[in-house]
Amino acid sequence: MKYIVRVLKYFVFVTVVMALILGVLALAGVVEKDISQMFRNGWNSIWQIALMFLAVSAVYPRFGFTRRGVVIPGSYEQIRPGLVHYMAERGYVVEKEEGEDLFFRCKSPFQRFSKLLWEDRIRFRRDRAGYYIEGRTKDVVRIASGLEARMGAE
Repeated sequence: MKYIVRVLKYFVFVTVVMALILGVLALAGVVEKDISQMFRNGWNSIWQIALMFLAVSAVYPRFGFTRRGVVIPGSYEQIRPGLVHYMAERGYVVEKEEGEDLFFRCKSPFQRFSKLLWEDRIRFRRDRAGYYIEGRTKDVVRIASGLEARMGAE
């Protein structure tokens, strides 16, 4: 279900951005204001573009979100303060805790919006060797690399 919601969010996001860009270009006089002149196939192009956006949106969550393991030695009581501090430095706050699993969200509303319409949650799922980090691929890679460097050095 989460996958379908992400597909729909991304589709709406891309469609709105494209409509805004075309609107600005039309108001600036760069392109014709009439759809039949703006696109080669007129209104049929709108459906073709929408289908293309839908295809890209259907694939995006598969590559845009990931899960990555991070080796962090120590007990939960030893790891948690450093983990919370590290995430706070990057603008995240603890949203909730379930046992030894932690959920973080961006502190800033602007950051939450800019991360693809509130897809800013980072989940730390406890594992024997450390944690599995789940979230947007871009954020997970940055956080995992930084945590391995910092927590491995301690």
